[in-house]
Amino acid sequence: MKIAVGGIHTECSTYSPLIQTADDFTIVRVEDLVREAGLADSRYAEIAFQPLFHARSVPGGPVEETCYQSFKGDFLKQLEDSLPVDGVLLIMHGAMHVVGLGDAEGDWIAAVRKVIGPKLPIAVSYDLHGNVTQNIVDQIDIFCAYRTAPHIDVQETHQRAADLLIDQLSGGSKRCVAWVPVPVLHPGERTSTEDEPMKSLYTGLPLFDASDGVDDSNLMVGYVWADTERSTASAVVTGTDPAAAKQAAELIAAGYWNNRENCQFGVPTKPLEDCLMDAAACKTHPFILADSGDNPTGGGVGDRTDILHLWLEKGMEGGVFAGIADPAAVDAAWQSETGAKLEITIGGAHGSSCPTVECQAKVQLKRGDPDKKTREVLLEVANNLVILSEYRRPFHKLDDFKAFGIDPASAKFLIVKSGYLSPELAPIACPPRMALTDGAVNQDIRALQNEWRRPPSFPFQQDFDWLPAARLSARAGHKSL
Repeated sequence: MKIAVGGIHTECSTYSPLIQTADDFTIVRVEDLVREAGLADSRYAEIAFQPLFHARSVPGGPVEETCYQSFKGDFLKQLEDSLPVDGVLLIMHGAMHVVGLGDAEGDWIAAVRKVIGPKLPIAVSYDLHGNVTQNIVDQIDIFCAYRTAPHIDVQETHQRAADLLIDQLSGGSKRCVAWVPVPVLHPGERTSTEDEPMKSLYTGLPLFDASDGVDDSNLMVGYVWADTERSTASAVVTGTDPAAAKQAAELIAAGYWNNRENCQFGVPTKPLEDCLMDAAACKTHPFILADSGDNPTGGGVGDRTDILHLWLEKGMEGGVFAGIADPAAVDAAWQSETGAKLEITIGGAHGSSCPTVECQAKVQLKRGDPDKKTREVLLEVANNLVILSEYRRPFHKLDDFKAFGIDPASAKFLIVKSGYLSPELAPIACPPRMALTDGAVNQDIRALQNEWRRPPSFPFQQDFDWLPAARLSARAGHKSL
């Protein structure tokens, strides 16, 4: 049994000034792709996974059209060269936005379908923050998505999709997909699966899987920071019985709709000024402050200095800022000796409109590879530590800080570009706060520009009624397929 594996994975805020190019993506190929997808497990010993490639970026702004078309062309060529195959497993995200293209994942998956023809099955694995369309559903046979946010079931999700695909190819029942678009768009920070009501909604999904005719049930929160027609939540169900799959999808959709007003932030969330007042008065540590509007894992740019600017203006000390993306500032510090002091300007390197910080800094540590654009520097600024990165990225793991000789648990104040805190930082926060800051992933979603988003959609519009009505994939019920 030969299964082609690959895809493209990114999350794109249409409110971001950053346009993603090929340089923003990491390409994973051959054995690395199979291993990272969790498909090197011994239970797949008899399966010949044919890795194509997987392109992945830190979420950001829209993807440049020429970049997308180049990736798609290369992917389709590799797929054609791999034929014949028995099926395809596509590892996607679902919130990619390409300039001039309304449904990028639908375009990609439809192109794969055209290459392999109508009979071979396609399985997809998605991030629960992805957007789904009828075009996507019409191309596929199996759909599986993450059930945790923060995401701790990534490999398990790929394996769920692979297992259903293998079962069908081994003579099991033909699968079909049913889905219900749900007119709700909450940010991920209001829909963490660690908090109610999402916790109960997601832990209840396996109960649907146990129903006759249903194999895999999914609740898609969708992606709110893309002003596009397809942006919406949805329920998506894979099953062997179209009627059972439709019923499950409608029940899941109704459950989310009925809880739409109960989705709240999981940690105390306040305006920035109030968060800094809390920090100044706090007697316990580490006080971890999330810069929500500039969170790079949600599509934020990662170059904003709003918090650092106000922090220094207030004369606050003891903060660890991790990290701010500013290649020019990194280069200036890199040219200085460790221990040297320099005048430096930080902020807005990738186009964000934010206050810049002009300060004197002492170079504490330099690490990374100039040839790979991975240089990072640790600066001391007015009795605070500031980590600058050449390449925009999150600092969500303990090892991210330990690489600079910083123990996050011993820090007085830790300021990170994040929404809900990562699984490694959340347990040590004492206490956590999320600041309602400006940026490409601003939490004040009702104030977002809505030119293309299809109304009505809660909470943008609130006074409307809705009942779920499931739709089937065009592939459902075609016995010849």
